[in-house]
Parts: sequence; C-alpha cells; structure tokens
Amino acid sequence: MRRALPQGLLALALALLAAAGEARAAPVLMISIDGLRPADVQDAEARGLKVPNLRRFLAEGTYATGVNGVLPTVTYPSHTTLITGVAPARHGIVNNTTYDPLQINQGGWFWYAQDDKARTLWDAAHDAGLTTGNVHWPVSVAAKNVTWNLAQIWRTGHPDDRNLVDAVSTPGLIADLEHAAHLPYAAGKDEDLPADKNRTRFGVEMIAKHKPGFMTMYLAALDHTQHETGPGSAESHAVLEAIDGFVGELVTAELKVHPDAVIALVSDHGFAAVDTVINLYRPFIDAGLVTLGPDGKIASVEAAPWGSGGSIAIRLARPDDAALKAKVKAVLDTLAADPAAKFERVLDTAGIAAEGANPEASFYVNLKLGAVATPFVNGTLPLTFPSPSTKGMHGYFPAAPEMRSTFMIMGKGVAKARSLGEIDMRAIAPTLAKLMGAALPDAEKPAINLGK
Repeated sequence: MRRALPQGLLALALALLAAAGEARAAPVLMISIDGLRPADVQDAEARGLKVPNLRRFLAEGTYATGVNGVLPTVTYPSHTTLITGVAPARHGIVNNTTYDPLQINQGGWFWYAQDDKARTLWDAAHDAGLTTGNVHWPVSVAAKNVTWNLAQIWRTGHPDDRNLVDAVSTPGLIADLEHAAHLPYAAGKDEDLPADKNRTRFGVEMIAKHKPGFMTMYLAALDHTQHETGPGSAESHAVLEAIDGFVGELVTAELKVHPDAVIALVSDHGFAAVDTVINLYRPFIDAGLVTLGPDGKIASVEAAPWGSGGSIAIRLARPDDAALKAKVKAVLDTLAADPAAKFERVLDTAGIAAEGANPEASFYVNLKLGAVATPFVNGTLPLTFPSPSTKGMHGYFPAAPEMRSTFMIMGKGVAKARSLGEIDMRAIAPTLAKLMGAALPDAEKPAINLGK
C-alpha cells in the first residue's frame, strides 16, 4: 500500500514542481518592426488596416497599450534598450549616429556591439545554454554570444557593402543560407519592403536550419516608408500589411520547429508627421561656437548640436568650462523664446541624467512635434526651412504619446487577450530573459508577469 506524504512535505514537493515549471527554458523569437505604432494594430479595423497576423497577438497573447521608450526615441538606442533592459546612459548607445561634427566618419552609426556596455539577451541566452540567432538587429556587428549572426552594417550603398556584411557576419553563414533560400542576401543599406521580404526569407531559413533557442529579427521598411510619406499614409499602410505577412511566415516557421516557443513582437518608437527643419548650426555658427574653414566645412567646435530626429543633444568641447556652458545656455535661452525655433523644452545635465539619456550632452533640446533637426549641410542655411523630403519623424522626448512603441507576446504559458496597459521599455528584456530561464540582473525594471 502506497503511503501518503505528510502534508508539509507534500506542499514542499508541489512548490518545487511549480518552481521547476516556471524555470523551464522556452525558445524565444523576438521580432522588431521599426516604427510600428501600437494603435496601428489595436485600432487596425478603424484605420482600414488588414493585419491578421499582428492582430493574432491581441487575441492569443498579452500586449501593452503602449510602451514608454527612452531618450532619444530613435532606432539604435531603443533597440539596445530592448535587448539589455537598461537606458542609453547605461548601455552607451546614445544616438543612431556617432558624434562627428568634423564629419570625418562619413555618417557612421553605432554599428559595433563593443560600444554596448550592457549585458544583452544574446549573452543571457547563451549562458542559459541556448543557441542564438540574429537577422539585421541594430548594434550587432561582432556581438558576443550570437551563434548565427547576420549583422547590420552598411557604408555607401556600393556593391562592396555586400562583402562588408559578409565579413562581419558568422563565417560562411550568408553563403549557407543563400544556398537554402536560392537568392542573394539583401544589401546592408537596403531597408525597403523588398529587403524586408528578403531578410524574412533568410530568417525563416535560419529558424528551419539552425533552430536557435533565442533569435532576434529586425524589419525596417515601415520606418523607411513613414519617413518618406508620413505615418498613416496609404503607402505606410500598404507596407505594414505586407510586413504582417512576413510576421506570419516567421511565426509559422518558429512554431514548426519549436511548438512551445514564445514569440515577442516589439517596436522601437512611434512616429509624428513633420513639416519643418530646424538647423541649430546657424545660431551656433553665428555665436562662434562652430567655426567654418575656407572650404565651408566645419573646422572646429566649442559646442555642437548632435541631432536625434526630433531632439538635439548639445555636446561641449569642455563640459567643465563654466563660461562656455553659460555662453551655450544663453544661445539656447534666446532660441527657446523664439517661436520660430520650435523648442518644446531644454534639459540640463541633471534633467538628462534623470531621463537616463546621453551623459556626453550638457543640454538636450526637445523640438515641438512637427519639427526635425538637420545635420550640418552647409553654413548658409537658415535656422528654419520647410521639410520637402522627410514627412515623418521620431526622436522626440519619450513623454510624447505619439512616441509610444509596441509590445505584444504570445506562446505557451502567456495569458490570452490580456492588456498590460502602458509599460516601460526597460521591462521587456528581463521579461524575455525569465522566459528563457536566463537572467539580466542589471535590468532597470522587473520582469512582467505574463501568466494567466
């Protein structure tokens, strides 16, 4: 006759079994749609959007009504927060482009993972015994602990960029997946819809062939189109509907090899329509803070704008120089009082630190929605002028509701049709780490409870 366990031991055994179940590592696929606004999914029907694969996450999973992002609300800082759980001040990816007022880096971006000072989900998954994969995720060149890495980088758009992407990706991986996909891999600088379609195909092949336990997948065409035609345009809607199909392909591929997978759908920022360009180089040149050479190029800087779309970091050559700081502040105060400059507010170093933003900046300017910062083009441009080519922008301070991004997740153990309300972007990475049975102990927010 089988003897029953004493009540205390039974309770302990059940608790241990429950804990073991919670700690079970789940495969995770993390898909990013750059620039996806949460309402384009949640209010799809009212907006005339047909996105059944994205809507599936609302019915079969848990979702945020909006994600409060980081400063600045641009692609590279946001994607690094998505994969580390810390703000730009901690991870070090403080903008898309590197600080380069003398323009010697030819428009270089923060491509290199060595600039990320924080532990990533790739690291956490690797340490938990999972293999990892990546297709085109920002800041992924030479990323440690990515088993199969198709890194994101470009330079000029010349065909040689193809060789560059091959050189910085996992050796032999592109050729291997090209053979499986029966087509060449997209060029590094291509971020339109055909490029997303191509990378989706390679993502599907990576899933089928290598079955990574944690995989990141980045799709850029929606952002690209919203910049060109504006958020909510017919062109942007058409691109999103096509991307919805790509998401369906990726989900199908993942669940085929990992029926118990959890799939997270994220974005980095929202979008706002723009019509005005703000050129802070004009007043900085006039104040002698930026000096031009005989060739019209920047020769030296005492302080310079470092644009991030709808916001602008101001970096000083000597941050501890009180006189220089006062001179820059006087310029900014004058501009803040001028309606034409379209300043919404200006943060000082204490305000920047409170936002977890660029520690190299002495001031941070937020423009009013509708205005966008320009990089240096030439010294003759005025403070403001119309924006003929850019119709949509982000980068504004994250408090703006228009900058809210997307988080949706579904899979085994995730509650269905559950709204989380608004969440902090820094909570996403520790949540995914927990699902994988991994850890991001330095994350700045706790993991979200996704259970039923």
